[in-house]
Amino acid sequence: MSKLSIFKKYPSLFWVANIIELFERYAWYGFYMGFGLFLVGSKETSAMGFSPEQKGIIMGTGSMLLYFLPIITGAIADKIGYKRVLLLAFLIYGSGFYMIQHFDSFGMVFVSFIWICVGGAFFKPVISATISKTTNEETASIGFGIFYMMVNIGGFIGPFVAGIVLGKGWNFVFMLSIVAIAINILITLLFFKEPAKESASSGILESVKQAFRNIFVTLTNWRYALFLLIMSVFWAAFNQLYYTFPNFVDDWVNTATLYNGIYSVFPGFAQLIGTQSGTISAVTLSSMDSFFIIAFQIAVSAFVMRFRPLNAMMGGIFVLAAGLFLMFAFQSGWVVLFGILVFGLGEMSSSPKYTEYVGSIAPPDKKALYMGSSFLPIALGHQIAGFISGAPYEKVADKLFLLKAEVAKRGLSVPEIGDSFTKTDYFNEAARQMSFSQQQLTDFLWSTYHPQSVWIIFSSMALSAVVLLFLYDRFVLPKNK
Repeated sequence: MSKLSIFKKYPSLFWVANIIELFERYAWYGFYMGFGLFLVGSKETSAMGFSPEQKGIIMGTGSMLLYFLPIITGAIADKIGYKRVLLLAFLIYGSGFYMIQHFDSFGMVFVSFIWICVGGAFFKPVISATISKTTNEETASIGFGIFYMMVNIGGFIGPFVAGIVLGKGWNFVFMLSIVAIAINILITLLFFKEPAKESASSGILESVKQAFRNIFVTLTNWRYALFLLIMSVFWAAFNQLYYTFPNFVDDWVNTATLYNGIYSVFPGFAQLIGTQSGTISAVTLSSMDSFFIIAFQIAVSAFVMRFRPLNAMMGGIFVLAAGLFLMFAFQSGWVVLFGILVFGLGEMSSSPKYTEYVGSIAPPDKKALYMGSSFLPIALGHQIAGFISGAPYEKVADKLFLLKAEVAKRGLSVPEIGDSFTKTDYFNEAARQMSFSQQQLTDFLWSTYHPQSVWIIFSSMALSAVVLLFLYDRFVLPKNK
């Protein structure tokens, strides 16, 4: 039998769900990868001009809810139907993308992002359950592999394109996300067929209560609860890819070297993906993580399958820590790009093994309960990542914070940032009074205040997770595990 014959065994709903996932990930990552830049960017670029601490609160809280609320939204979807919940999710998504670009206060932007994350929380359990319902023991492995590929294709194309159109304004970024969601509404209305529902007599409220009771049951296993706490440290370090990396690149990294290297070989392509100033945007550069996953995930998975899941996770997180060092310790665009590759290799080795490990340690009669609670450290990791990317990051590596310290140190008179005097104006005026060009100012702050030392925080978090997992494996797990 031909190996390709297995693809004929998937029903049409499986392929519809995968296409929906691709466009949803395009919409989500198209805005999320650059969301940190949108929150702290200068107001004349139609960004918000918030502080890193405000950015961390918004992103951390919303993203935490995105991974926590499926406890409730999944139970609702099982009762009222997947198609209805998908349409509800997309309506929330689309309205959220529209709202967030029309507010300028911290409170309303915060509420708008929470609203978007509520839409994502309705979407997540439905699409995963649809894939599960349209696969069986024979087709599940390849089926979820295809699904994971759709996640990364959308996760690459979304921010890659967003980085290209960003020069025209943030409204173009949000509009692309709205268009992707509109396409999903059309696909859902025309092609999504309600999968078979399991008969149940309990109501929505009772189902939600039961979901929380199930989570509590799994957490009474103290070894498993300890493992989840350790993994929250890993996810906090991992999520700096979204929370701080684009901001760090925008402030400190010279991506003109990347642009010039590409231009010397493919000038047309460089002009297509680059900015008008001859650089590669932080959002476009960040999208390369998903590109590397698309290119190398199969090879990495084939390599790490020979190791115990826990060992593979420890090795992968260690590699990821090295990637964080390369991503945050250098100004060279080429070194940073290599760092993204190393980071991605660590992610490919550790992240899929996390789910595999949870499934392997769960009691046979509680596998679904354990898998349902496996998202809790991801939610907690987002909340921790938001905190770390706020005041701690600001004091160590935020360019505006460090410049203000230097301005005060020199006793210069630079106006305070406000509606008529933006962050960009502040940088320009400070550079003028210090007789620096913008690049000279960046280099001076880099050599004087060492913002690159922020890598120590992020890599230490990842390495702490490795050490804790080693101790967990050595002293906590039963010897037969």
